[in-house]
Amino acid sequence: MPVRRLPATAAAALLGAVWLATPAAAHALVQPDPVSAYTMTAGRLWSLVGMALGLAGLVAGGLALARSAGRIGAGPRRRGAIAALAAGTAGAVIGGLVVAAAKGGPGTGYGIVGGFLAIGVGLIAMVLAGLALDRLRRAADTRPR
Repeated sequence: MPVRRLPATAAAALLGAVWLATPAAAHALVQPDPVSAYTMTAGRLWSLVGMALGLAGLVAGGLALARSAGRIGAGPRRRGAIAALAAGTAGAVIGGLVVAAAKGGPGTGYGIVGGFLAIGVGLIAMVLAGLALDRLRRAADTRPR
């Protein structure tokens, strides 16, 4: 190949490569970046934090409710019920924020499934805490003075 044709051939090859690569690059820019099932995103992390708080509230509320209300000294049970109420509320609020901030559905990496689960577990923890506090209040009202 003569040396005079080398720059023209190189320019044609470069233009051809750019012309062929442009649709592929545009397609890659338009498509969302797939997130692996094992990738820890911020939404998934916050939904896990909400679930952990909700589960802690669920355990504390269950323990406070399971203890008999007839014993003297309701202090530890009342503290457990209040802790369950606080943890359940925090878990439900964090789950709600994750769901509100999610821009996609399940499998997109925004943690929307964990957010909904955190809301549910947090609400159950709040119900258990409310039942435990109500039982403690009724037991205190019927106790002889």
